[in-house]
Amino acid sequence: MNLSRQDAFELLKWYVEMGVDEVIGDAPMDRYAQSAAAAKAPPKPPAAPRKAPLPPRNFAESRAAPVTAPSATGSADELAASAEERAARCTTLEELRQALESFDECGLKRTAKNLVFSDGNPEGRVMFIGEAPGRDEDLQGKSFVGRSGQLLDRMLAAIGLDRDSVYIANVIYWRPPGNRDPSPVEMAQCRPFIKRQIELADPQIIVPIGAVPARELIGTTSGILRLRGQWKSYKVNGRDVPVMPSLHPAYLLRQPAQKKLAWRDFLAIRRKLDELQQQDG
Repeated sequence: MNLSRQDAFELLKWYVEMGVDEVIGDAPMDRYAQSAAAAKAPPKPPAAPRKAPLPPRNFAESRAAPVTAPSATGSADELAASAEERAARCTTLEELRQALESFDECGLKRTAKNLVFSDGNPEGRVMFIGEAPGRDEDLQGKSFVGRSGQLLDRMLAAIGLDRDSVYIANVIYWRPPGNRDPSPVEMAQCRPFIKRQIELADPQIIVPIGAVPARELIGTTSGILRLRGQWKSYKVNGRDVPVMPSLHPAYLLRQPAQKKLAWRDFLAIRRKLDELQQQDG
């Protein structure tokens, strides 16, 4: 693979951000032999103490010093209030996406490659909401495009739906480093945006997939295995929208035997969608 100088630099920068600290070469290396040789080697003389660096002598040297990205300032409540104010001003999904593009207060933005706003059809009658982007989503800037997304596509096809007929988003808009759990502050900062995104999309059915989005919408501490399969409701633009919590595809990839539970949930979603279509027709 031939990379340009800039592409190679960006790839190396991404590796560092993801925590890579060692390079593995093509040739095998005998670590045991290295350890044995190091044990037989004579001890090195103690290194001379390093002198503290002198301060810059002029303005040019000061400008050459590395500059670190500024961190968000203010309390968690202040940061959440800033997000609330920005989200409330948006009257379209495109305005909301642009507001998130310029929302520098969330620290996740500084370690992610891309904003992951959504995928699918904003006019779809069913809105699926996951937790946070993963590696593939971060690289492509779209929701559910990795192995979990491929399984979700097959699950949708099984009930006659696809990405042209549903809308897909996450409660967190940037990939947490190493796919760690989002912090309470990060959840609070993203909460006004996903709330506004739901209001602007105005779906007829909402499907939180996984425990985190289910708790965000329903406001309970119960686990997803307790919540799934039960119709709940979420207030959207003054009306109660039916909510069906279900299992995350990533969990189903680890626990294939639980696919039968997700299949029941998706059948219930299909029946509810048919009922709503009959009421409209």
